[in-house]
Amino acid sequence: MTTPNWVSVIALLGWLVLSFSAFRVRQLNAGRTVVYALIWGAIFLAAAAIFGAVT
Repeated sequence: MTTPNWVSVIALLGWLVLSFSAFRVRQLNAGRTVVYALIWGAIFLAAAAIFGAVT
């Protein structure tokens, strides 16, 4: 990996920690957190598929 790729990986890990800590502050259990993560992942994948099909 080149230097910019490492910066992106570190930034993404930081955002992951930030979002996980936000869920923990709201006292959501791990099961509900996983469900929300899967739902958001499905939303982003659907949006990417739609934009990919359009172009």
